[in-house]
Amino acid sequence: MQQETKINKERIGVLIGKDGSVKAHIEKQTQTTITVDSAGGLVLVEGEDADLFIRAVATIHAISRGFSPERAYVLLEEDDLYIEVLDISDTASTPEQMDRLRGRVIGRNGRARTQIEDMTQTSISVYGKTVAVIGDVEQIRVALDAVDMLISGVEHETVFSFLEKKRREAKQNMISYYY
Repeated sequence: MQQETKINKERIGVLIGKDGSVKAHIEKQTQTTITVDSAGGLVLVEGEDADLFIRAVATIHAISRGFSPERAYVLLEEDDLYIEVLDISDTASTPEQMDRLRGRVIGRNGRARTQIEDMTQTSISVYGKTVAVIGDVEQIRVALDAVDMLISGVEHETVFSFLEKKRREAKQNMISYYY
């Protein structure tokens, strides 16, 4: 199987890595062949094993959405982790509004993003016109709900209260599952 995907030109160097190390690592872990057209920003992924192929594509997608290779590698290692990307460009009509929305998600000194990551056990990248989240399906859903709330103008404290409530619910569900 094969898939061609477009990657932002400024992320091509990150995908390739020093002396091709990142690309080589992904290829080795997923038994795929990755061909990068640096001029056009096109990446061709080829592989035989469907699961490993999907992991390679997801990892490349994560790197293209602003994750460092080290943070994206978790998609190679964990079976139940995925990446979901939210396009926030529909919400902002000017570059200034886009900057404001990104700032609300990131927070002062990165604290809002870090708190959402900690409370949902996810990794979040705010890059360009998107917010990308890596986690399991439920974690991603809760994190994206929190991001949506912030983009909609909900106060940070209200969003963090929402996340705390979701964390308690998840803990209660886990307890009732085992007892």
